Amino acid sequence: MNNHDYIKLIDIKKEALEAEKRIREHIRETHVEYSPFLSQSGDCNVYLKLENLQLSGSFKLRGVMNKLLSLAEKERKIGLVTASSGNHGAAFAYALKKLGLKGTIFMPSISNQAKIEGLRYYDAELKFHGTDCVEAEVFARNTAEKNHLQYISPYNDLQIIGGQATIGIELRRQIENINTVLVPVGGGGLISGIAGYLKSIDKNIEIIGCQPENSAVMYESIKAGRIVEMESKPTLSDASAGGIEKGTITLNICKKYVDDFILVTEEEIKEGIKLFIEKHNMLIEGTAALPAASYLKTIEKFKNKNVVLILSGARISLDQLKEVLS
Repeated sequence: MNNHDYIKLIDIKKEALEAEKRIREHIRETHVEYSPFLSQSGDCNVYLKLENLQLSGSFKLRGVMNKLLSLAEKERKIGLVTASSGNHGAAFAYALKKLGLKGTIFMPSISNQAKIEGLRYYDAELKFHGTDCVEAEVFARNTAEKNHLQYISPYNDLQIIGGQATIGIELRRQIENINTVLVPVGGGGLISGIAGYLKSIDKNIEIIGCQPENSAVMYESIKAGRIVEMESKPTLSDASAGGIEKGTITLNICKKYVDDFILVTEEEIKEGIKLFIEKHNMLIEGTAALPAASYLKTIEKFKNKNVVLILSGARISLDQLKEVLS
């Protein structure tokens, strides 16, 4: 079965509902906060989905916990391996500790130092390979296969996507009428889950992917019809930066469900981070600022709509914060 045929058989709503039952006791139902400033600026209603306040510091815990709990006990016990530039690794390490499991995290050598230090508080073993997240992912997957271990993908996995889709379930409980959702995009697991679930409920909900101009791999891949290899320049949105694993199911899910993409500059990301400090007394990472930066860049298109911005994570280093505020 090829990737296109497999995508046709995927039922993200079903995966989301199963994930909801598995993980609800292990995760936090994050609040939705109304933004008076952003709403007034665009003559619309803007709601912030605060995944920056999720346990482990980002939305990633949803997918990781769903994947681990979907495994048979013997599969969890043989040894777990993953790859991450930070947030997925933190979620993986948190979940291992909570479930009493052991595992290894492969990270690219250029990973954010604050995220590396954060992982050292857990029992997971850290190893480094390559200079890009996709190099670490390929190496980790191959290591797992050679040693008969269980590989936990950051995004290229239906249970990971199903876990992230529980954000959509919460949004339907929290907001009566959603018109547009702006979502940060890296490997595509988050937007695949949210879009797949919400579109199954109301196909008229607009889903917009947000990426930095310096690392718009998913956007360029969708244009090309395949995962492209391209240079990723340095970006404050390090949680979404870098390459994407070839053959990932998220490419075709994004092609099917994502209505549009908005790309933003580094200066626009900086302004997004500062906006949340000034207007919401809230510290977020660069990737979490992508939806706000994208919203402000195209603000006229959201007039009279109910708009949701997914604030994906909170992990920002002191060096990055100094760069933003300088």
